Amino acid sequence: MQARLALLSAVRPGLPESEIFRLGLLHATAELCALGGMVHLCGPTSALCLASTVGLPPDLPRSWEVIDQESQVAPARALHQGSTVWLPPRPAEPAAATQAAEAADAPWPGMRTGLAVLPVSAGGRIMGTLTVLTGDRGEPTPEEWEFLRSVVAWTEERMVQAPKVTAPAASEPDGEPQQTAVPDLMVGWWDWNLQTDELIWDALVMEYYGTKPADYTGRIQDWIQILHPDDLAPTLQEAQRAIREHSIYEATYRVRHLDGTYAWSRARGKPTYDDQGAPLRMVGVRWESSESPSARDALSRALRHMSDGFLTVDAEWRIIFANLEAERLLGHSQEELFGRVLWDLPAAQRIPGLERRCRRAAAEEIPASFDVDMPDTGRRYQLRLVPGPVGRAIYLADVTEKRRMQEEREAAERVAAERAAQIAELTAALAKATTTRDVVDAVAQRVLPPFDAVGLVVQAIEGNQLIAIGAIGYADDFLDLLNSRSTSATLPGWSVIASGAPVFLSSTQEYTAYAPDHADLPGIGRKQAWAFMPLTVSDQTFGVCVVSWDRPRRLDADERSLLTTISALVAQALERARLYDAEHTRSRELQRSLLPRDLPDLPACTAAARYLPAGQGMDVGGDWYDVIPLSSGQVALVVGDVMGHGLPEAATMGRLRTAVHTLADLELPPDEIMGHLNDIVGGMGEDSYVTCLYALYDSTTQNCSIARAGHPPPALVHPDGTVHFPEPAADPPLGTAKPPFETVELTVPDGSLLVLYTDGLVESAKREVDEGMSGLARLLRTAHDEGIDADLETLCDTLTAGLLSGEHQAADDAALLVARLHALTEDRMASWPLPEDPKAAGLARRHVREQLSDWGLDELTPTTELLASELVGNVVRHAKGPMRLRLLHDTRLICEVFDGSLTMPRIRHATETDEGGRGLQLITALSQRWGARYTPNGKCIWTEQTLLGPDGRLDRPSDTQDLLFLNPEGFAGDLDALSFES
Repeated sequence: MQARLALLSAVRPGLPESEIFRLGLLHATAELCALGGMVHLCGPTSALCLASTVGLPPDLPRSWEVIDQESQVAPARALHQGSTVWLPPRPAEPAAATQAAEAADAPWPGMRTGLAVLPVSAGGRIMGTLTVLTGDRGEPTPEEWEFLRSVVAWTEERMVQAPKVTAPAASEPDGEPQQTAVPDLMVGWWDWNLQTDELIWDALVMEYYGTKPADYTGRIQDWIQILHPDDLAPTLQEAQRAIREHSIYEATYRVRHLDGTYAWSRARGKPTYDDQGAPLRMVGVRWESSESPSARDALSRALRHMSDGFLTVDAEWRIIFANLEAERLLGHSQEELFGRVLWDLPAAQRIPGLERRCRRAAAEEIPASFDVDMPDTGRRYQLRLVPGPVGRAIYLADVTEKRRMQEEREAAERVAAERAAQIAELTAALAKATTTRDVVDAVAQRVLPPFDAVGLVVQAIEGNQLIAIGAIGYADDFLDLLNSRSTSATLPGWSVIASGAPVFLSSTQEYTAYAPDHADLPGIGRKQAWAFMPLTVSDQTFGVCVVSWDRPRRLDADERSLLTTISALVAQALERARLYDAEHTRSRELQRSLLPRDLPDLPACTAAARYLPAGQGMDVGGDWYDVIPLSSGQVALVVGDVMGHGLPEAATMGRLRTAVHTLADLELPPDEIMGHLNDIVGGMGEDSYVTCLYALYDSTTQNCSIARAGHPPPALVHPDGTVHFPEPAADPPLGTAKPPFETVELTVPDGSLLVLYTDGLVESAKREVDEGMSGLARLLRTAHDEGIDADLETLCDTLTAGLLSGEHQAADDAALLVARLHALTEDRMASWPLPEDPKAAGLARRHVREQLSDWGLDELTPTTELLASELVGNVVRHAKGPMRLRLLHDTRLICEVFDGSLTMPRIRHATETDEGGRGLQLITALSQRWGARYTPNGKCIWTEQTLLGPDGRLDRPSDTQDLLFLNPEGFAGDLDALSFES
């Protein structure tokens, strides 16, 4: 083995590739005592082409002349794996199996031989395979495999050193493929399908190659078979390069004629590709390398007198040919130019970057073109450099006018594209605009800057007036002056509306001439040019859009057309926005009418609230809150949420709010109120989904009872700043719950804050309810530490700003109710038990006199004694004990009588013959209001009296003055005279 390798190493470099393959195969087959060998080269498509054979008859390996690279044949497998492949000889098998196996692995039918295949590389890429047919012997030994690899390495090294194919110099036709043959120059065309390897020759190509039509198969093998062995590898490599680099295919090679002689041929083609970049076909031309003198002379004359400059240079950039136009551009004759280096010419030196750009293009070895400006002439030329095997061709075409027209066209296209983009951006912004303010802002941001305008006024007809409904770049005083002239028929806006055509005024002089009655407006508005554009929708002009400049400005036709187009878009958007504004106003008015206008200021609590509608464009919602004053220092705090937006949800909210008021006035406990609300919502249908929280606070006991249905718990802030979320059992939403509802009882210190809210305040698409509640607690603690909670209105603003800012802006309506709870101190309350006998009335009157005297309310003593006497007398006669009297002194005087009966009093009209029935009429006349409520052990009847009247005196009903002459002590013995029925 070493002797053979030494013998190969002694071969001089520069052998043709065909001889390199032959020598390598000879020594490989001889060392392994093999039958023969083959070398395949990669074709430009997915094929391996047979390049050389040793030891094999010429006709036997014909089936392996072209192998599909994607097949499972041994050489294709070695190519893909990039490693050696061993295929042992197949044993005798049944006929069908033998035929299938032979078709896949055998070089030709009937041949059973082992195959040892190795990949061959060049330039870092696998470019073919070497195959040794070992006969019926076993796999080569490790030493034999190493020898074969050494042979492949020698082959790869010598391939690099192989001489390049050269051909006699000859003029080439232009690079455009010719569809028909040109007999004078013997030029023909060919079409190669790169996917199927189908090859089409025209008649001249077939004639030159000496191929008979009967022998022509139309496959690439027809061409491979007539190529000179030394030219096969470089020709295939050039085709591969052209396909890989998407470049021109140019090759010079020798082809065998029918008489066995070889002649030089040249080919040029260009590959095409599909949408995915896969090569489809290559179409090109072929011609002989040595034309007749007449053809060469004709071509030379055409080049000499062509209108474009043309010159050729050798590898050292020395000029070897220049036509007349090139002589003129370079300032020398052809005799003076011949042999000179292009860069040494003064004309070339005056062109900036010419040498650098040409050398870079030549180094890439692909045709390149770029523009150069000729000094002193102001002309622009396109320089096209085409590299060749021994030099370069340079074309110079005058493109001054072409480039000028191209630049103008590109500038126009750029302006058109910019305007189209502006209109597209404006259209998108106007599509999102929902209010008039949004429309004006969109126009100001996307119309004024491109036109360098500084002012915008949008006026619309309202009644018989032309009112400015939006403006940018004008002072309020000017807009007030403009609106004060809204009925003037000579105002420019009215003229534009009447004509329906835009008006463009480029200076103050033109404005004065157009509207002399309003010549003062340009100076006051500080503008000097205007574009008045009518706002028209459905053939109805309802306003005008005025764009203005702070300097004289004359608009060209394109600008006027663009502004007119923009005004049509603005008119449509503004019409939608005005409808939205009207609908939005009505919706908000409805919303405000359904919510409390003012919260009552009560001794038991002071409150502040906020209602925040959902994001822009949403309809009215169903969130509500309420503060309901009740009897005897009690107050109900309510917050609720009807799911959804729209008038049906708002109507449901109004019904529920009214129902809550009615049920609260009955002074039912929170759980019973929730039960009634649950029945109401359940009767509305399955689509209704309502959450609610009801809190009842008693200032006399500082007790707060809370019930909730599917609603977030309230936040309780103690006087020390501690935040607590009392959580009664989470009953389902109203309409789906099963009473009874759970109630939590709290003792609330005086001055504590109770914060009620809907889920829209603490929940968003990017925040869970628990996270929002934690944020609420944090804000409440901070507000207490900083003293912000002293002002409830400021506290509401702080909470909404902190919870509904940035990415957590309300996606749903949010309601917030903050109440500071106050206790009624013991020195303002007095309570006494009373016996169950007629003497109780007198005892009650005495307690009233003494307590009112202590409170300094002596002027209320007669009335209060009469009220207490009536209430106690009713209990003695119609109810049962135990009985208790209580007086409460806050902003009103409250008198309460408790008993153990559940029978409620009712007022009626007594006839002249009735002995009773007038007691409640008397109580109604003597008190501001009265009522009754159930207690855990019976009921309580109460009355309220106002402490001070409008004049600062005690307020007493005027129609009861005649009752006060009676001696209150006398009622103790005559209860029937002033009793009432229950």
